[in-house]
Amino acid sequence: MSATGSGMAPCRFAHYFVICGIDTETGLEPDELAGENFEQSPLRRTFKSKVLAHFPETIEWNPFDQDAVNMLCMPKGLSFRTQVDNREPQFHSYLITREDGSRTYGFVLTFYEEVTSKQICTAMQTLYQMHHAEHSGSVCASSSCSMDSLASSMDEGDATSLNKLHCCSSYDMSRDTLYVSKALCLITPLPFMQACRKFLTQLHRAVSSQQPPPLPLESYIHNILYEVPLPAPGRSLKFHGVYEPIVCQRPSPSELPLADYSLKQVFELLGVENLVQVFTCILLEMQILLYSQDYQRLMTVAEGITTLLFPFQWQHVYVPILPASLLHFLDAPVPYLMGLQSKAGTDRSKLELPQEANLCFVDIDNHFIELPEDFPQFPNKLEFIQEISAVLLQFGIPPEGSLHCSESATQLKSLALHDLVNDKKNGNLPGDALAVFELLQGNATVERLQALAKRTGVTVGRVQTLGGSTVKEKDGRLQCEEEELRDATLNVQVREVFANRFSHMFADYEAFVIQSAMDLESWLTNREQMHNFDKASFLSDQPEPYLPFLSHFIETQMFATFIDNKIMSQWEDKEPLLRVFDSRIEKMRLYNVRIPNLRSSNYQKSTILKESAQSIEQRLMKIDHTAIHPHLLDMKIGQGKYEQGFFPKLQADVLAAGPTNNNRWASRTGTAQRRKDRLRQHSEHLGLDNDLREKYMQEARSLGKNLRQPKLSDLSPAVIAQTNWKFVEGLLKECRMKTKRMLVEKMGHEAVELGHGEANITGLEENTLIASLCDLMERIWSHGLQVKQGKSALWSHLLQYQEREEKLEQTAVSPVLLGPERRKSETGLTMPFLRVSLIQDMRHIQNVSEIKTDVGRARGWIRLSLEKKLLSQHLKQLLSNQALTKKLYKRYAFLRCEEEKEQFLYHLLTLNTVDYFCFTSVFTTIMIPYRAVIIPIKKLSNAITTSNPWVSVSGELGDSGVMQIPKNVLEITFDCQNLGKLTTAQIGHDNSGLLAKWLVDCVMVRNEITGHTYKFPCGRWLGKGVDDGSLERILIGELLMPCADEDLSKQCRTPPLQRSPTQTRRLSITSLAGRNNKPNAGQIQEAIGEAVNNIVKHFHKPEKERGSLTILLCGENGLVSALEQFFHHGFKSSRIFQKNVFVWDFIEKAVAYFEMTDQIGDTEEETESFRSMYKVFCHYVNAINVTPRNIGKDGKFQFLVCLGARDHLLPQWIPLLVECPLITRMYEEYALLRDHLTVNSLIRVLQTVHEFNITLESSLVKGITL
Repeated sequence: MSATGSGMAPCRFAHYFVICGIDTETGLEPDELAGENFEQSPLRRTFKSKVLAHFPETIEWNPFDQDAVNMLCMPKGLSFRTQVDNREPQFHSYLITREDGSRTYGFVLTFYEEVTSKQICTAMQTLYQMHHAEHSGSVCASSSCSMDSLASSMDEGDATSLNKLHCCSSYDMSRDTLYVSKALCLITPLPFMQACRKFLTQLHRAVSSQQPPPLPLESYIHNILYEVPLPAPGRSLKFHGVYEPIVCQRPSPSELPLADYSLKQVFELLGVENLVQVFTCILLEMQILLYSQDYQRLMTVAEGITTLLFPFQWQHVYVPILPASLLHFLDAPVPYLMGLQSKAGTDRSKLELPQEANLCFVDIDNHFIELPEDFPQFPNKLEFIQEISAVLLQFGIPPEGSLHCSESATQLKSLALHDLVNDKKNGNLPGDALAVFELLQGNATVERLQALAKRTGVTVGRVQTLGGSTVKEKDGRLQCEEEELRDATLNVQVREVFANRFSHMFADYEAFVIQSAMDLESWLTNREQMHNFDKASFLSDQPEPYLPFLSHFIETQMFATFIDNKIMSQWEDKEPLLRVFDSRIEKMRLYNVRIPNLRSSNYQKSTILKESAQSIEQRLMKIDHTAIHPHLLDMKIGQGKYEQGFFPKLQADVLAAGPTNNNRWASRTGTAQRRKDRLRQHSEHLGLDNDLREKYMQEARSLGKNLRQPKLSDLSPAVIAQTNWKFVEGLLKECRMKTKRMLVEKMGHEAVELGHGEANITGLEENTLIASLCDLMERIWSHGLQVKQGKSALWSHLLQYQEREEKLEQTAVSPVLLGPERRKSETGLTMPFLRVSLIQDMRHIQNVSEIKTDVGRARGWIRLSLEKKLLSQHLKQLLSNQALTKKLYKRYAFLRCEEEKEQFLYHLLTLNTVDYFCFTSVFTTIMIPYRAVIIPIKKLSNAITTSNPWVSVSGELGDSGVMQIPKNVLEITFDCQNLGKLTTAQIGHDNSGLLAKWLVDCVMVRNEITGHTYKFPCGRWLGKGVDDGSLERILIGELLMPCADEDLSKQCRTPPLQRSPTQTRRLSITSLAGRNNKPNAGQIQEAIGEAVNNIVKHFHKPEKERGSLTILLCGENGLVSALEQFFHHGFKSSRIFQKNVFVWDFIEKAVAYFEMTDQIGDTEEETESFRSMYKVFCHYVNAINVTPRNIGKDGKFQFLVCLGARDHLLPQWIPLLVECPLITRMYEEYALLRDHLTVNSLIRVLQTVHEFNITLESSLVKGITL
């Protein structure tokens, strides 16, 4: 096989074998990129490593990337040791994500080899002498003092360790032996971690043992590179290391994909609770930073948690081991999952991270996580944790995790062990092991050792098994260590629990996928504009407790990619994970026959744990393939010489290419079945390449994917600048997409609303979009920060701006006002103007005691600015202080890219076209100052009144209660818990004094924080003996939009909200003068249909998005006003002795008639039903008439309609009034009430409201006892 590969090449187990270490020709080169400190002894410094050899030279489907491999094999560069240091070999793994999202895995064993080069030893001696000379004076004092304190903390018997500490960082050529690290690495297409670890360990054993290996090392390396195939899906494979056979297996296409990293270790390191929280952060695509001294731990946790995501895949930056030279990548303003090596003894507080507003920080070694603020919990979290814990306990793993140093963890562990002893099901710990454990637990020496280790920052390795570790053979057939089988079984069972959650949560996802494109090409071209998933319908089908999590999750890139793959599967082969997931859902349907239990949040456990583990066990008990044994190669005599402790210089000519006979694997496996497997596997690989190409096309169009992994190979300033430029472009694109999405969602919502003017309430989806806008803004503000201050970069910038402005404010006269000082209404009375400024809005947020953190304050400020339609303007003002921006941000930061910044502000400006209530609806419990002003019509009435007026304001979240207003001020300010959007205002007076009659134009109420001003039109008299004699009225509010026009009646609104019926309409109904303006019969019927239709639509919305029903009943186009028009049609309302006649007069007369008459109708049967109906009717009318409230006649009619609608009685009452003989006296012949066809259709329309449970606002039912 040639070095560049042949048809079989992608099926090889390993692609490359690599050796990294010191290049004796170039000598010692300090690694500046790693940012090491020259204060340190030369033995502790970082020097550059090189790739010394790799075989083969390159392969076309996976070209060798020398810089990346070198950097990840030795992330810290070379390290030196002397004979006194610990030189245990270390294993770690890494992965490289290619641009198309595919991955290659590297497995590395690092060991120490004696330095034989005189030049390097001399160079090290010289460096040490220079360092010693420079530091001996200054360091002596401080070091002796620190040594004293350390010595005092040790026992006297530890003098030897002290000497060791003195000499561990010194080097003397004549006395010490110098060792340097060398790394052996296997690069493979799939993560066979255990197998690679064993192979490399056996190689190292061959180098360090006294006897030479059975064959030259070239034979084993050649064998694994060219003669060991990848196991076929669903098969197991045995190949040979230097001393022992190695077994690996691969899941079949219908099982969960391969995952060889031990989840047992992940749970021991983090504990179940922490792991589920980190898992949730990953699902919501936050920034996740893993932190540990051990590279393999970083990799194990990263790979372990990401395998639990099935059927989803992490779509953003994924660097489980971040080399020291790439620390600037933590500045990335995108979601990432990275691993950072902690230095021994460094504290978390010393770690300067550019952004923490959305960061999940996982300190693996200390069993500790820091979570972002207010993120939603995973659905059924408690039951979920219980199910995982049950699986772990079967394997003897405490769910709290095994933290090695903390006392609480030791107690937890001992408790768990006692539980296991009591639980006879678990034969995991033999009695003698338990006795040993208990003995150690009470041992004072061990405790002192532990405390010392903790103080000096030494990590004590855990004793894996207390009894001797023996490889058991079950029935002589199990060819794998029992421990490994247990790990594999645990892995698959835990993954099944996670997969089962998603199968239940997304069992019906296909029903909501929108397949709109005709072919793949047109779909790919229009991908960004297309709506692929019906999110609103999907969410409305989910159980209430799931919504906070799901509404965020379906906005993520990983969910979008999952849906994209589903859509693409109609034109090409299904993506492997999707295929497995869909088949599981299919199976679930067959077994369950899911009776619409969609909305149920009942927790369903996984039922296939045993079955899933059996397939692994069977594969490991019965090996399907055995690879060719390593054999002697055609090497020249004298090559492959063995020298103990040194890895030999390998013969390149024999390792550069594979065997010429491509069919050797085929000839080894006898049956046609084996060949079929391999062909299928080969086509799978090629298909995968194809898929990835398509995926790449798709990713090129999708968001945030342009950087899966930083380029490890070239770290020139130009490349770093280009990377930052990509970030800036990505942020701008994300901003464009988010604002566009917010507008489309909102406008779609409003378009529906416009027909009936229902106030559009914050939906769950809208809240999610705003939360993600807050997150984006935090990421923009933390890009390119000079110095990080506080957890929220945006709030930190605002505080510094506030400080500067307040200094200026003290010297200046007053802050800028937007617009005139007072707002004139047509009546001449005014609402004082509200001062609006960025600083003022900050102060509002600072005064909210409920918000405790900087991140919370920044989010609150964004929400408030968005609600006030000032977000773009405020940020423009903030960024106009260029001196401050320059002080805070590096040149490449997003906020210093002028053109992008302008576009960003423009995108935010577009959000001003729609109304958000994202502050009011989230901070529901805070106290808010309100101002109310009553505006009388001075031309027609007294400007002042002698009576005592009062007002009460109600909103969607509560009401203010009755508040007295000073007589001649007509203005009141009051603090009250957030009322939400205002719906009604009640106004009235006590009718005292000579000038008691009062004509009120409107009431104005303003929220002094958000600036929202509501107008409650009245246009009616309040007073006895005038108008309908009312002393109090219920007014319906309309939100005024801020605009420069001072004329309040011409305010522009989106969408037009409801209000109380206006003065002009009232007068036209009750007086002859307005007869010309009366609506005709058709218009009246249409108005009733529209009013009922709006009520029906109201109840068909999700409960949280319904808004106010009062507006739909009593507002300008509400049911009350529509029925009032119906009853006024053809009404003989001519004034009798200058006195108006009202519809309520007709109703009262009808009641008197019913009470007087015993018999209605001809037949007995009819009499009985009518009698009960009119009794109910009379009861309601009398109850309204005797109410202690001073409500006028029109107000009483409003009460009757509202109560009749609530109790579903209107369709029964209308026939009573139609049958009443008084109708001929009070209505013209043509009146709608006298037209039987019209009346019947009205009754049918009103009956459609019967299925809904109508609840009335307290202001509509107060004082009426039925």
